[in-house]
Formats: sequence, C-alpha cells, structure tokens
Amino acid sequence: MFNGMEYVYEVYKEKSFSKAAKKLFISQPSLSATVKRVENRIGYPIFNRNTTPLTLTECGEHYIKAVEEILAIQTSFQNFINDLEDLKTGSLTLGGSSLFSALVFPKLIGEFTRRFPKVTIDLIEESTSRLEQLLMSGVIDLVIDNYHFNESYIEQVVYQEEHLLLAVPRDFMINRQFSDYQIPVEQIRSQFYLQEQIPPVPLEKFSDQPFILLKQENDTRQRAMQLCRKHGFTPKIILALDQQMTSYNVTCSGMGISFISDTLVRNTYTNPKVCYYKLEGPDATRNIYFCWKNGKYKSRAMEEFLKLASSSPA
Repeated sequence: MFNGMEYVYEVYKEKSFSKAAKKLFISQPSLSATVKRVENRIGYPIFNRNTTPLTLTECGEHYIKAVEEILAIQTSFQNFINDLEDLKTGSLTLGGSSLFSALVFPKLIGEFTRRFPKVTIDLIEESTSRLEQLLMSGVIDLVIDNYHFNESYIEQVVYQEEHLLLAVPRDFMINRQFSDYQIPVEQIRSQFYLQEQIPPVPLEKFSDQPFILLKQENDTRQRAMQLCRKHGFTPKIILALDQQMTSYNVTCSGMGISFISDTLVRNTYTNPKVCYYKLEGPDATRNIYFCWKNGKYKSRAMEEFLKLASSSPA
C-alpha cells in the first residue's frame, strides 16, 4: 500500500505533477501512472485533480499523514544507526568471575566509558559454567575467563597470559626452609620473576601442608591437582571454595596454602602475611580470553571494547 509513497509525497509537496516530476527526474506520464497505481491499490483517489493547485481528498489527507509518520520513523531509525556507528548510543553486556569483575573490568570499563560515555554497560558476575550459558543464550556479549571454551560454538581471543603462584601463610614454619625461593611482590607485578634465573619452588616439599583449593570444576583447581601429582603427592585439602579471591583471603588469614594467579597479585592489595613462590611447568601457565558466541553479530561497541582491551593489559 505504501510502495511508491515517495512519489505521492513529492506530488503533495509540490502541489503539481509536472513540478514533482522534475524534482524526481522522471517524466510526468510515468509519475502520473505511479500515483494512479497507488490509488488503485488503496481503492480511493489521493488527489483532487480538478483543483489548481492539487489538493488532497479525505483519504489523501490520511494517507499523507501516515506517510509522514513512516518517514519520521525511518529518520529516527537512521539517526539511531548513525549514532550507533559513532557509539553515541548503544549497550554492552560483559561477564566475568568475581576475580576478573573486581580486578580487570573496572579499569577497562572506566576507560571505555570515558571514550564512549553514551554507551550503557552492564556487568554480570557469575561462575564459568553460568557465564557460558548466558553467553550462548545471548544475554552476555563478551565474557572474560581463563577457561578455554569449545571453539565450535564460542569464539575467543587471547587477552593476556597469566601464571599460577603458590601463596603460603608467612607464619608457616616451612617458609624458613625456602626463603631463597620467595618472590617479592614487586617482581610479580613487573613479571621479572618469570626470568629463568628465578627458580621455581620444589612443590613436593609442601606435601604435608594444608591446602585451600577451589572446587573441582574450576580450572585453577584442576591445574593445582596436576601440579601436585607431577610432584608426587596429593594435596591435603582442608577447604574447597568457589572463588580464587576467597581462597587467597583464607590464605591471608593463615589457614592454608592456595594456588593463585599473578593477575590477582598485580591488581590488588597484597597481604604482607603471605609468601609467594614461583611454580614450573605448563600447568602453571594459561591464557585469559575474551569470548563471544560463535556467529554472533559483533557490534561496534564489542569491537571497540576488544580493541581497548588489547592495548591495556591487566
């Protein structure tokens, strides 16, 4: 019914078929025929052709009003698209565990908001398994995690590499035997401790100590168990927790040894009551990824956030 409405509207504005035809760069007979086809589809005339200048019929007045509403909607949507392209509007939903939500996202979100203040950002803090579900359902646009998701349905890009450390309460007597292996916090933050001349601690020497580990489905827990097995022992687990930050806090209280990432140490206040040790082997090294659903349209906001993240390591 509204096919050809732009021709009808030009005739309405010019109040003349001949003037409208010139504006549209078509012949007057062609324009007249187009308008007539529109009127035939409606079943009523739009213009009083026996008046000079042309006037609208009652049906024509309603038709033009509808056309103007359609044009206003089109203009509004086009303005939205233009704003979206320039990130003058839009939204972005991010997801991460409590560690990344507390330590990595604030810096990135702060910088992104300074650059694109009109984009609304939501942050969802959940477990890895729940984040995967929300990612697949489309609720979340981007997830940050150190878990390597199945690439057949989730795309991911490496944000940065991180390394596991052994965190031991300073009051534990065993620290006296390994003072030469202890790593200053400054070396962890600068990553100097990764140099070859910094030796890893002999993990097997801690086999009789109490450990605070994460729950079985967590990647840190799985890597910790592998590291212990490769050093010939099964850790004495006195507490299994959901979050790495919580396990670190329990270690700070003096209750037991935990495996933590250097991401945590570099981005938070470190407790002087903890000693840190370097670990060796591939299980002590992993990547942090930004992930999104495979095949999902990557919005301009997503692209700009990923670009920002690639230039701002934690």
